[in-house]
Amino acid sequence: MARLPRLTVPGYPHHVIQRGNNRQTIFLSDDDRRFMLQLLGEHAAQHAVRIHAYVLMDNHFHLLLSPETNTGVSQMMQAVGRRYVRYFNDRTGRTGTLWEGRYRSTLIETERYALACMAYIDLNPVRAGLVAEAAHHVWSSHRHYIGACTDRLITPHPLYWTFGNTPFAREAAYAEWVRRGLTKDTETALTDSVLTGWPLGTDDFRAELGSQTARRVSKSVPGRPKKRS
Repeated sequence: MARLPRLTVPGYPHHVIQRGNNRQTIFLSDDDRRFMLQLLGEHAAQHAVRIHAYVLMDNHFHLLLSPETNTGVSQMMQAVGRRYVRYFNDRTGRTGTLWEGRYRSTLIETERYALACMAYIDLNPVRAGLVAEAAHHVWSSHRHYIGACTDRLITPHPLYWTFGNTPFAREAAYAEWVRRGLTKDTETALTDSVLTGWPLGTDDFRAELGSQTARRVSKSVPGRPKKRS
């Protein structure tokens, strides 16, 4: 079966995941993590991509991005991927691929899923059993949003401002939002969409996307079309 082309439409949130090959570790030290964040910031700026959220795990990372062009996300991810592999291989004396194929990505409906995706990304270390609370994992954007640090990599998504009228109110409300967690159905929908590449949202959202791209935005119904009686 032909590989589904990636779907990128400027102005929409894009959920992106990049995994290590065979789930191998891609960050061996904090220096590795700092270099990855440096690359993300450099190439996001170069290719006009806003980074709303991220988390670095041992063998993969998640991003929530909004590009200003059709090519911004792909150019950014290709540049980051090439430079990080060169750095990692030189540092460890290894050769060959580091990534599990191409990065995976999908578009998500802003009003329904942008904030949910941020919480999903923040909670990844909790789901993995690495920490008890999202704030305990320092390699994510969560601490920026709750006021524990300032992360210059982050451009808050406009919906973040709906959490309150002051920085303190927003930080407290967002922390509580993440602490409450997501429903299992929402977690599953976000996971499935980024792994398969199908946009996540309502029929109206997919119709809106379909008017802006030639790529299919929903799965075909399996089987042959029914004959008219």
